[in-house]
Amino acid sequence: MKPICKILGILTIMAAPIVSFAQSNTDMTRAQVRAELVQLEQAGYHPGDGDNTTYPTEIQAAEARVARQSGSSSYGGVVSGSSASGAPAARDGMKPIYFGQ
Repeated sequence: MKPICKILGILTIMAAPIVSFAQSNTDMTRAQVRAELVQLEQAGYHPGDGDNTTYPTEIQAAEARVARQSGSSSYGGVVSGSSASGAPAARDGMKPIYFGQ
């Protein structure tokens, strides 16, 4: 292996922790996080009930209720409406792999 490749590999490995910080610019205190959790619990979200099968929808619905109650917009939440990702590909006479039963 060429020395330049070794140096490049070492620098890449050393730079990985620097770019891996997720949210280093948030300045929420522990009290603010607890207050937000209390608001979510009052809106119907119960994190310790052991039912993790409906986690994303429950937390998003609770965040939406808190946002409606406080009159402000927040991150996340439930999006109303629908979206389309595109039109189906044009058929060329061939059946798709899963064409129904």
